[in-house]
Amino acid sequence: MSGRIAFVLTALLVLCALSVVNAHYQSRSLFIALEREQAKARQLEIEWSQLQLDQSTLGVHARIEANARRDLRMVPVAPSSTQYLSVGQP
Repeated sequence: MSGRIAFVLTALLVLCALSVVNAHYQSRSLFIALEREQAKARQLEIEWSQLQLDQSTLGVHARIEANARRDLRMVPVAPSSTQYLSVGQP
C-alpha cells in the first residue's frame, strides 16, 4: 500500500513540476511579446512626433505663400485688377 501511495505522490510531483515549467515558458513568451509590442509603440510615437513636426512646418502660411510664388508663379491680387460680379444685374 505504501508503494502505491509513493507512486501516486511521485506522479503528482512530476505533474506539478511539468506544470511549473510550462507556466514559466508561457510567462517568458508573453514577456517577449510584450517587449516587442512596446518597442513598436515607441517607434510609432517617434513617427507620430515626426509627422506632427512636418505638419507644423508644412502648414506655415509664409511657407505656403513662398511656394506658391516660386513654384506656381502666383502673385497677390491687386484691387485694380479685381472684377466684382453682382447677381441679377446685366
